[in-house]
Amino acid sequence: MQFTIPEVGFIRLREILTVIPIGKSCWWEGVKSGRFPKPIKLSVRCTAWKAEDIRHLIAQLSEQAINEDSKGD
Repeated sequence: MQFTIPEVGFIRLREILTVIPIGKSCWWEGVKSGRFPKPIKLSVRCTAWKAEDIRHLIAQLSEQAINEDSKGD
């Protein structure tokens, strides 16, 4: 299944985990530590993240991976 992150709006955790391949517990640890963006509580049982924040996170992670790869050369 392929998921495209919208330019703006909200994105739920199940969609985030389709583009950032980690487990739920690892994701929540990252949120708690500040490595990943904080969620927004839309209702009592609905938590989401701003799409812009997730796009920014993906760009950061990509840049880190590129920098790590270049160090190995």
